[in-house]
Amino acid sequence: MDTAKPMSYFDQVQEAASYLRSKLGTFRPRVGMILGSGLGDAAEGIADPVLIPYSEIPHFPQSTVEGHTGRIIAGSMGGAPVLVMQGRVHFYEGYTPQQVTFPLRVLGAMGLGAVVLTNAAGAISPDYRLGELVLLTDHINMMGWNPAVGPNEPRFAVRPRAGLRFFDMSEPYSPWIRGLAKDIANTEGFDLSEGVYVAVSGPSFETPAEIRAFRTLGATLVGMSTVPETIVARHMGMEVLAISCVTNQAAGLSSTPLSHEEVFKTGQLVRSRLRRLLEQLAPGITALLEANL
Repeated sequence: MDTAKPMSYFDQVQEAASYLRSKLGTFRPRVGMILGSGLGDAAEGIADPVLIPYSEIPHFPQSTVEGHTGRIIAGSMGGAPVLVMQGRVHFYEGYTPQQVTFPLRVLGAMGLGAVVLTNAAGAISPDYRLGELVLLTDHINMMGWNPAVGPNEPRFAVRPRAGLRFFDMSEPYSPWIRGLAKDIANTEGFDLSEGVYVAVSGPSFETPAEIRAFRTLGATLVGMSTVPETIVARHMGMEVLAISCVTNQAAGLSSTPLSHEEVFKTGQLVRSRLRRLLEQLAPGITALLEANL
């Protein structure tokens, strides 16, 4: 009878990270990026790319949603080494909270100090335009769960005083990196608004009454991702920048029925602007990390 002890979640993360390191050799990125629905093309132009499908990585969850390619691209962006995920997995696909955040745990185990999260979001605020890029300053978790629930694992920490059972979330999104992003946008000739993102589990879009409630709570954007990844990143001590692409107006704000096709098409329209932003963010964030941000 097989009495082998099942591999722990921590060990699964380490095995996945070890596999990636074996594929990358001496390549050591400091910055990771996760590209959401319709935004994966922003990774075009990465120099000397190494492509690794999620299906090849031990224990790695597989993307099942259109617009999520499901692979890692390692290479140089703006002259800085980066690890880019084209696509993510979601709770609504049937994954557990630990599976949803497994890729982010792997990025931490790879030694990355910061991550840029992107997503497609619905506009709750009428001030946003379709195709606008918005920096998140805060979020509201309405998913009904938290990925840090369960035994605490302090070995996930990537910096001192991280990996705590009860960890601070007063600044989930780095003000330093937001400032850098705004400076880059100004140089490129476009504005970056700021907003508060409310995360819901999906997969159904929200009702008009829910959107009115979220607006009362102070949310300006709504989506089905990003917050779980942010929570585990902050648990590990990673710096986080999150960028929402406004792909549609939320329920009750438009006479057009909501659809994933609309989300995907609008994401394609902003890929050039997002790519220019990311290409300059990568070396800027790397420099900040090396200066002990």
